[in-house]
This record gives sequence, structure tokens and C-alpha cells, in this order.
Amino acid sequence: MTSQVSSPAGQAGEAGGAQHAQEPQEAVVGEQRRPGDGKEVRRLDRVIIRFAGDSGDGMQLTGDRFTSETASFGNDLSTLPNFPAEIRAPAGTLPGVSSFQLHFADHDILTPGDAPNVLVAMNPAALKANIADVPRGGEIIVNTDEFAKRAMAKVGYETSPLQDGSLDAYRVHEVPLTTLTIEALKEFGLSRKEAGRSKNMFALGLLSWMYHRPTEGTERFLRRKFAKSPAIAEANIAAFRAGWNFGETTEDFAVSYEVAPASSAFPPGTYRNISGNLALSYGLIAAARQSDLPLYLGSYPITPASDILHELSRHKNFGVRTFQAEDEIAGIGAALGAAFGGSLAVTTTSGPGVALKSETIGLAVSLELPLLVVDIQRGGPSTGLPTKTEQADLLQAMYGRNGEAPVPVVAPRTPADCFDAALDAARIALAYRTPVFLLSDGYLANGSEPWRIPELDELPDLRVQFAGGPNHELADGTEVFWPYKRDPHTLARPWAVPGTPGLEHRIGGIEKQDGTGNISYDPANHDFMVRTRQAKVDGIAVPEVEVDDPDGARALVLGWGSTYGPITAAVRRLRAAGVPIAQAHLRHLNPFPANLGEVLRSYDRVVVPEMNLGQLATLIRARYLVDAHSHTQVNGMPFKAEQLATALKEAIDD
Repeated sequence: MTSQVSSPAGQAGEAGGAQHAQEPQEAVVGEQRRPGDGKEVRRLDRVIIRFAGDSGDGMQLTGDRFTSETASFGNDLSTLPNFPAEIRAPAGTLPGVSSFQLHFADHDILTPGDAPNVLVAMNPAALKANIADVPRGGEIIVNTDEFAKRAMAKVGYETSPLQDGSLDAYRVHEVPLTTLTIEALKEFGLSRKEAGRSKNMFALGLLSWMYHRPTEGTERFLRRKFAKSPAIAEANIAAFRAGWNFGETTEDFAVSYEVAPASSAFPPGTYRNISGNLALSYGLIAAARQSDLPLYLGSYPITPASDILHELSRHKNFGVRTFQAEDEIAGIGAALGAAFGGSLAVTTTSGPGVALKSETIGLAVSLELPLLVVDIQRGGPSTGLPTKTEQADLLQAMYGRNGEAPVPVVAPRTPADCFDAALDAARIALAYRTPVFLLSDGYLANGSEPWRIPELDELPDLRVQFAGGPNHELADGTEVFWPYKRDPHTLARPWAVPGTPGLEHRIGGIEKQDGTGNISYDPANHDFMVRTRQAKVDGIAVPEVEVDDPDGARALVLGWGSTYGPITAAVRRLRAAGVPIAQAHLRHLNPFPANLGEVLRSYDRVVVPEMNLGQLATLIRARYLVDAHSHTQVNGMPFKAEQLATALKEAIDD
């Protein structure tokens, strides 16, 4: 779903002023009466909503639909889906709770918010798992039909929280969502169980009324989704409309809310809501088109990277070939074979899969072929936390191979930035004939935000020249092809497509002789080749790191990857409170930007927040001898802006 924005970019920012300092409290901009029903309408500048229920209650779909309508309305937004690792956890239990948080605003925002203003709890487990995050005075909508004694006992409630006073600090709306849904769908002749499945659509309709969200897009979506079962489509639409009508007519909801479009926060263009994995998929397709190469994905399904395989498989019309292999090793082996054959080759995985692929990545280093290794990081070690986010694969990407096997590392910072990062990674791989790590993570992969669709003339030219014939003259005047004769500027070797007459050469993992590519066990040659491969990576052209320092601060906060949003939100909070602090963020982690050492040494204190135990901080200390202060968490969740702001302030004052 797209929307047009034609106004210039504004300067509003998350936590950028007094009205944002106590996020996530709602900021009331104005009040008015809703035409026709006499109900009060309050105008807000932002709001955070969390839908929570069993993994089978459709919370992700509900959140996705609310997000799509919010994007089409023109709000800035950021989302945080959170779901269990189990395919089907026991119903009504805490491990089975699935949630979807959405932060939307009339100005530029950077995170899905620290805590929800509104919690929609479909059962006791959803309430218990999320109530600690709701600030006092927040709104809670509970499905009272699920608060039976047995269901409450399953999660440890000895008495009903709806009756024992434990929710007195909140504005609680007790709504029998299941009963109301079943009543609304009587005419469709569905069983009670079948009708009850639409309660998420009733909840979506109610929240759409509360926040004045468009409805036409959701109705079109439901008709498309259930095109083969029109009766089911109409039943879901009826439940959705019933939820809207309930909000409009019940006395329990005396107030609704408006959050104006954020047109001033966006540069002109056509926008759509996009998740990180979808943006990355589109970036790979764009890179293939801009390089005029077929795109080949060799992959094995693994959470949270599987969506890329699913998406790319839909685009055969763009010359995309996808191969779902029997295991991780076969997936990257096929991808490397495609790279040898002249394709833009990609393999996607997460941390455990990288471990299995490491030998073949080393082979790609030795063969010096372009290959994109997309690692959507998740909590580890081993199987770890499949559906939770982490940044703990940085050292694995840097050093997780035998021997000296340097690989460039690129990390996107937001869901939409995954598109540009994919193009950048492809540029490096193609120009320098090297495998490249693209380090996203679960937070970016599943989260979403508005993305301006670029014009074709804004995309880089990634076309490459394949080797066409002999490139070296022997002493006797004979012209031959040397597969390891290098470009003097990039140190890249020629890319020879198999079957091209005269370009026959050896391939394999045993060390090659410089130039000829023949097998070589010569110590001096090995030393030269190792140093040359390292020099090739060290010489990759990457932009200098930019520093945001409007106040001449003495402290710098340095981040990489998905910490960009929380760090920037925390920095804005500190500056709004009068605390000077500088910020820099890295996309390129190998090689580092040429000016990074100079930047780091110009500050008295450097703080590095990471969702690991300090991997970038370790690299910074080793490379630049800077006493970087590490602030870390590894709880499977992104940083919260308020907590991070407090930690940064303490680190600065220490």
C-alpha cells in the first residue's frame, strides 16, 4: 500500500521536545466532539498499541493490517512483532503469547516505543505477559470471555485481575470479544468455534474506530485473502464492521483519538510500509537488475531469514532463481556455484547456519568470487532464541573461518535501510570479487516502517565486465589467461564465465599461485596471497563515518546495525534535557571507515551500545587503542530508548 507525500522534510523528532520527554504517555494536542455521535475526539501526536494473544489468535495479522492502514493514512510508524519460537505452544500459556507493537505518530519516530499506551489482551496469559510494560493510566482492552477460572489458573492468577483491584491503576475496558463476534456472525451459519476465530477482526475494527484508521484497505485485503471462500471473507468483514460499530455505539468508549499524518516528516515521494526482510529482498532484486546479472539464491529455511527465500521465489519474472536446499552447506555450495557461473549469488541464513557455511565462505575467499552471505541474526548460541533478536554474530562474520579469510561486513540500520544495504553489499562483492556479509537481525527483519520508493535513476550502476580473452603475454609472446591477474585499483581478479573459449583455469580451495592460478605450496607465494587478499578488503572504498554533534560534546555514542533507532531516540532525549552528546553509526564494519580512528580519538569518552557482550567495542579497542565503554544487553529484545538514555547519561558522568 502506497501513499504520496509532497511536502518538504520537517525537523520534528522522537523525544525531540518537552511533550515527548515522558514517552510513552500520550501527548494530547487538542480535543473536539466527534460529529454525529457526540463523543469526544482527542488529537494526539503519537500512540503505541500492543495486540497480544495466543499464537493462534491472529495477532500478527491484526497488527499487520492496522499497520498497513496507518501507513496509507500517512503516519510515520515503527513496529515490533514478537512471537513464540514454538510452532504451536500450548494454548493459554505464557510461552504461547504472541504480540505485535505499533508506534505511530504525526512526526519522525525511530523505535516501536518503550511501552504501550494501549494493550489489547485476548486472554489471561496475554495480560500477565504484558501488563508490566503498560504505564499507569494506560488503556487495557481485555476479552472477558477468556477469563474463566481454569484459564486464569493456567497462568497463575488465583483471583481474577478484573475483580481483585490489581488493575485499578489502568483504564480497563472489559469487552466480551468472542461473544460479540459470534453474535455478529449468526447469519453466516458458522459453528461457534469457527465464528470465534474472527474475534481478532472485531478487535481490529474496534481499534480502527478508536484511532480513526481507514477501513477500505482491510476489507479489500480480506476479500483477496479469502477469495476462494467468499463466505469466510464476508464473515471476517462483518466481524470487522461489528467491532467498528461497537466502538461507535457503546458508552464504555467515550473518547476516540486522532493522530494526524506525518507529511512534514518525509521528503517528497511515493511511500509504502515495508519490513526489513522485504526491503532486503527488493534490494537484492534491484542489485541484480542494476548489474544486469541473474539473481540466484541458494538457501535453507531458518528463522528469521526464511521470509527472504519466500519473497524472492515470487519474482521469477525478474530473472530470480531460488533453490531450497536440503541443508545449509548445500545452499551455500549451490550459491557459490552460481557465482562461478556468472550470477549475482546470495545465500541467506541466521547464526547457526553461518557456522555450517563457514568452510564454503572460506572457499569463496580463496576463489575470490562475489557472494552475498545474508545473516539475519538471532539469539544464540546453538539454536538459542529463534524468534528473538541479537547482534552476536559480528565476531563470527569477522573471524569465523580457518586461516586468514577476510570478508567485508555491511550492516543496515533500519528496516527500510535494508534495501540500500543490499545494494551496497552487492556493489562491494561485484567490484572486488569477494564474499560479503550482510548483517541484519530479527528486529529489523520483522519490524517495519515507511519507505520511499526510489526512482530508477537513483539506483547505482553495478554492471561488471566478464573476462573476454587472454590477459597476459608470456616472454615468448604467447597470450594466455591468468585467472589471478589483478585490477591495479581494486585488486580484484578477472571473473571468467565457464565455457568461454580460452579462459580455462583451475578452481578449488588449495592455495593458488599469484597470476597463473596454478596450485602452489610455495611459502613466499602463500604469504603474498594472504596479504593481497587482506589488502583487497582493506582497500574497499566505503564512505567516511559521519558524526552528529551539534553541541561540541566531549562524549560520543557509537553504534552499528539495528541499534540506530534506540540510540538516536536516546540521544534526542538527552539533548532535550540539555546533555551534550555526539552520535555516529557504522554501516561498514570491515573495513572500518578511514576516518573512524580520528573520530574516536577526538572524544574523551566513547560509549558503544550493543545487543551482545561488547563485540564492536572489542574490535574498536583492539584496532584503535581507544578505551571504548561497552553497554550491552542480550535479552532477545531491542534497547528501550528511556533505559538507554539513562545508561548513556551514567556512562558520560562516570
